[in-house]
Amino acid sequence: MCGILGVVATSPVNQLLYDGLQVLQHRGQDAAGIATTEGGRFFMHKGSGLVRDVFRTRNMRNLVGNWGIGHVRYPTAGSAYNASEAQPFYVNSPYGLMLAHNGNLTNSDELKREMFLADLRHINTNSDSEVLLNVLAHELQAASNGCKLDDNAIFAAVAAVHRRCRGAYAAVVMIAGVGLLAFRDPYGIRPLVIGKHDTADGTEWLVASESVAIDALGFKLLRDVEPGEAVLVDMEGRFRSRACAQQTMHAPCMFEYVYLARPDSLIDGVSVYEARLKMGEYLAEKFKRVMPHVHLDVVIPIPDSSRPAALEMANKLGVAYREGFVKNRYIGRTFIMPGQAVRRKSVRQKLNTIHQEFKGKSVLLVDDSIVRGTTSQEIVNMARDAGATKVYFASAAPPVRYANVYGIDMPTRGELIASDRDDEAICREIGADGLIYQDLDDLRASVRAINPALNFFETSCFDGCYVTGDVTAEYLATIETQRGSPPVTVEDADGAVTNQLDLNLASETQD
Repeated sequence: MCGILGVVATSPVNQLLYDGLQVLQHRGQDAAGIATTEGGRFFMHKGSGLVRDVFRTRNMRNLVGNWGIGHVRYPTAGSAYNASEAQPFYVNSPYGLMLAHNGNLTNSDELKREMFLADLRHINTNSDSEVLLNVLAHELQAASNGCKLDDNAIFAAVAAVHRRCRGAYAAVVMIAGVGLLAFRDPYGIRPLVIGKHDTADGTEWLVASESVAIDALGFKLLRDVEPGEAVLVDMEGRFRSRACAQQTMHAPCMFEYVYLARPDSLIDGVSVYEARLKMGEYLAEKFKRVMPHVHLDVVIPIPDSSRPAALEMANKLGVAYREGFVKNRYIGRTFIMPGQAVRRKSVRQKLNTIHQEFKGKSVLLVDDSIVRGTTSQEIVNMARDAGATKVYFASAAPPVRYANVYGIDMPTRGELIASDRDDEAICREIGADGLIYQDLDDLRASVRAINPALNFFETSCFDGCYVTGDVTAEYLATIETQRGSPPVTVEDADGAVTNQLDLNLASETQD
């Protein structure tokens, strides 16, 4: 999962891109980057870490120009530790392109071979985003036939990208001397929205992964980029768009609504907050059916993304809603940390109990989902340590049983607690007195209740059905093997770990 931004404005955009990336920081904490352009030149700074740690004042001063793109990274392909795989990526031919990508290509290896053998292009990292950039570059060259780029050539190139690339991709691209291009895959798996801002000097345009960035930066939300659509904003701020895919099927990722997106975002016409309230409503109805005789004193959310579901569940059950856990916001997400022992320790560092909310009570803990189960098990232990007499557990999402190949950093199937266990076995494993999961049909109904026009969703991690139709058992076995293998690394002259030669633009010496 990553966050992307692209803007064409009437004044310098460096601060605006920095602020926007901070708003999207929840979508990626491993690396950040900004690229701008002025006078026919690109300027870029990127590196590993949070937005606030990557950029210094001198870096920001170098990012001149009235249009640019930004990226925060949470790697699902390539290495989390390789700074050269931070985005944006740059390629100088044709025209000069900068790209930032959210998603994951499922035919990246095949495309790499094609580009080496047929397109005569070299890919310098293990990132599928660099593959996507080079496919676009090749198709732009082919579509323009050596002449000056026009709208028809650019949209034809995006159509060719749709024909060649499989998987999930939402991308923003700077084309030197032309403008900002943004496009979304034919299934619309990853979100992408457009905003505008009318000023005395003209209309400014912003494209972002989530509408929360558009709100925070003072733009007005216009609409979502449609599946298979491309939008182009030239340097004078003129906007046009075109449907570029021959066939589309709108199937947004369900996990965006469950966990990934901020609750104050709108994705494909759905308020994430309202969808999560609905999840709590459906979950409460199931609790009444499955555990009609269970007495509860209190419903407690696992912060943060389960709060709306827990609140609505408490309302529907007529049980008090209380905050029982306090989160340390300066600890990284649990599932990015290697090793079960480290994860268990990190749960205790990340969450602490408010004892009086548990002591002598029968409690229902509500979480957005259960992935490995390590966190759930430790949280149940913490509730018991705090004095709870009974601990029941509810997941706002169905059991996570399958790998995600569309841009979510999921564990291998062997690490998923639900991959080979039924609900009863999972309940025993996490040590709860009772466990309920959301039904998949109810989860779909929760989102569809907000936008009935949505008929399909990408739900592969729950049901193993991959909407792009190209994900085979062999492919899944290959990525399982890759994820289970330690990265092969070499050290550079300074002793820093590096796998690749970094050929990207650097604005100035790194801090």
